[in-house]
Amino acid sequence: MKSFRILLMSAALMPALLVCCNHHAFAQADGQTSGSQQSYAQRSFDLMKSFAGEWQGAVAAEPPSPMVPAGTQVHVTMRITSRGNALVHEMQAPGTPLDPTKYDHPVTMIYLDGGQLNLVHYCDAGNRPHMIARPSADGKTIEFDFVDLSGGNQFGHMYHAVFTAVDANHHTEDWTFMMPGDKPMHAHMDLKRVN
Repeated sequence: MKSFRILLMSAALMPALLVCCNHHAFAQADGQTSGSQQSYAQRSFDLMKSFAGEWQGAVAAEPPSPMVPAGTQVHVTMRITSRGNALVHEMQAPGTPLDPTKYDHPVTMIYLDGGQLNLVHYCDAGNRPHMIARPSADGKTIEFDFVDLSGGNQFGHMYHAVFTAVDANHHTEDWTFMMPGDKPMHAHMDLKRVN
């Protein structure tokens, strides 16, 4: 009977506890973006969030690859999620359905953690490379360096990423994939906003 009373008291207190926790979480989130001196990581994350939307453009591979023939187009969707605490980046061939059994559809999560801007790429190669952004001089370029890898590496893994803001409707992405045998393959995407 005593445990039942404790359960009832807990249930009665839960709404107040949730309101308190939510208020504290919002206060922390507001504190991260207020003030005149934002960290490099926060400024970079704010720039990345300005890329939210639909993008499309050409991809060029170096060295040239039959996997990425000349004229290949890519569609990128970027959306802010988790109350502004994460950015989801999704790539796919234009016009293909979201069917992971037939088409590539890698997803990348970008988020702040411990004063660093982090990127985790959920790769079609079956692994999850983790990268951290480094400061850039121009404030328009965000460069991510490889830190570690979760999952297998038999097919290679994403190794480096660079996002460069050209203007509000144009940005570039440079991705480096480390193929088996530590052979880098570079892909440059020149993207224009479509929505």
